[in-house]
Amino acid sequence: MKKKTMILLTVSALTFGMTACGADSSEDTADTANTTETVQETVQESSAEKAESAREENTESSNILIAYFSVPEDIDTEGIDADAGASIVVKEGEVMGNLEYMSQVIQQTIGGDLFRIETVQEYPLDHDPLVDQAAQEQDENARPQLLETVENIDQYDTILLGYPNWWGDMPMPLYTFLEEYDFSGKTIIPFTAHGGSGFSNTVATIQELQPNAQVSDNGLSISRNEVANAEDEIRSWAEELGL
Repeated sequence: MKKKTMILLTVSALTFGMTACGADSSEDTADTANTTETVQETVQESSAEKAESAREENTESSNILIAYFSVPEDIDTEGIDADAGASIVVKEGEVMGNLEYMSQVIQQTIGGDLFRIETVQEYPLDHDPLVDQAAQEQDENARPQLLETVENIDQYDTILLGYPNWWGDMPMPLYTFLEEYDFSGKTIIPFTAHGGSGFSNTVATIQELQPNAQVSDNGLSISRNEVANAEDEIRSWAEELGL
């Protein structure tokens, strides 16, 4: 399940990591090397603060919800600017998960409310334990308990749903999320970051979980190696949705 690879963290470094651990591709099972300095507490605190800020900024008039799941891994970010590694993006010193970054660019482009899908039990930020937990949850068909719920879900007509491709599937918290709400009559537009497998079969899975919703086949799929430099692509895609 694990294949050890080396990461070169430079200013032009790789956007690489857990965001697309698909079992059908060696690209999707790449492991990160141990890092020399931990930033786990900093990343967790920063993510919690940004999630709370996003909830406070949500309005009662928007009909667009941007819901995303993102687990930024724990790596040494010193000296990295406007680049990424191990499922994170660093812009002007701010550390974000790949899907968090994509969601923010989408919101800046078309508006809407941000909602981060988080679990009661926090995921490990070190790569190997994170890979192991993701695989175990899939094997068990788990439904991790979510930390927050979406308020006023009925006000949203369009749900932009962001998630990494983990072992050729959505992370299991996405199953919990999609089973907790009735999106009948709403439009779901997926977007993902991956390591070679694209969406895999996740779009069809979303349709199975929400049979009365319209699941768009015009989703956005970006390689984890390209996310940090994909702002223009993300903006163009969001604009073309016509929302």
